[in-house]
Amino acid sequence: MAAEHDEVDRIVDAWGSQRPDLDFSPLEVLSRVDRLSRHLDRARREAFRRSELEPWEWDVLSALRRAGEPYQLSPKQLLQQTLVSSGTMTNRIDRLVGRRLVRREADPADGRSVLVTLTEEGRTRVDAAITRLVDAEAVLLGVLSRSDRERLAGLLRKLSLSFDT
Repeated sequence: MAAEHDEVDRIVDAWGSQRPDLDFSPLEVLSRVDRLSRHLDRARREAFRRSELEPWEWDVLSALRRAGEPYQLSPKQLLQQTLVSSGTMTNRIDRLVGRRLVRREADPADGRSVLVTLTEEGRTRVDAAITRLVDAEAVLLGVLSRSDRERLAGLLRKLSLSFDT
């Protein structure tokens, strides 16, 4: 049985015939990662849209939901998890408060500080979004067996960790 070829194979073959002096094996991996990333981005945006959330809203709400009960974090903790500037985070919190997806509360441990708390509506939205997201991602990975997915996850983790050090 002949191996199937995708668009990346055709691109690499064309480059190989034009530039046989170069090793195109990095393109075979990373061009596929890039293409898959686009499919994943579309699936994520659709899952969030169906839950009436923007991707940035998902970032904040999911950080709060992952924190566990009482689903609250300080703005500084949210900054660390979402990697945005403090001005951007303040604006995002304001907008989420306006949509009644979070509320600001005084920190009982420090009256000068504020905690951001997920509302019931926010929790409903983020729970619906994560369910849709997991379902959509399972479809994207449907052609892989569980062992293939575990092996791929391990390889991607190894690659990812090399950037985090």
